[in-house]
Amino acid sequence: MRAKKKDIFFQTLENMADTIVAAADYFAQQVADFKNVSEFVKEMKKYENECDEFTHTIIIELNKTFITPIERDDIMELTTTLDDVMDGLEATTARFFMYHLSEPDEHIVKFAEILRNSAYEIQKAIHLLSTKKLLAIREHTIRLNDLENQGDELQRISVNELFAKVKDPIELIKKKEIYERLEATTDSCEHVASMLESIIMRNS
Repeated sequence: MRAKKKDIFFQTLENMADTIVAAADYFAQQVADFKNVSEFVKEMKKYENECDEFTHTIIIELNKTFITPIERDDIMELTTTLDDVMDGLEATTARFFMYHLSEPDEHIVKFAEILRNSAYEIQKAIHLLSTKKLLAIREHTIRLNDLENQGDELQRISVNELFAKVKDPIELIKKKEIYERLEATTDSCEHVASMLESIIMRNS
């Protein structure tokens, strides 16, 4: 007996989550060792383009599908929040290049680990959504909230240290914006968790 074909919406959301994991993994590897920033930027752009393609697929399918596995608005909102996570990673990478960042920074490395861990939690949650194991998702949304709190705390520490140690105002502005972008990307991961919580409430 042939296995039942997975719903196009769930399959595409899984593809997005898998791409975010690949991108977050790559991001964490690269920020630990700034060898080739222009190559880093190019690769992250490819990941972002992949996510944009998946978003496009979902919009096309929503326009032609009458019955969807969960509410249409939930599918669209979840797609948008996932895309925001990818955009945050890519936009931060672009700033490394624009600001001529060539040295690894312990705070950026820690942010990258938080984002990598968040990406894995998102991936697990989306794969559970595909199999309609809704209540099991909650374990991952709780972890995502916790990781976002770690991001908040890390931003406070990193900005505090920046103002205490860095005297060059240009350097200070560049680093502060990068820390803020990274923290905003952990917020985007939490928005995915909030969206998943709404879906659990409406469907269980």
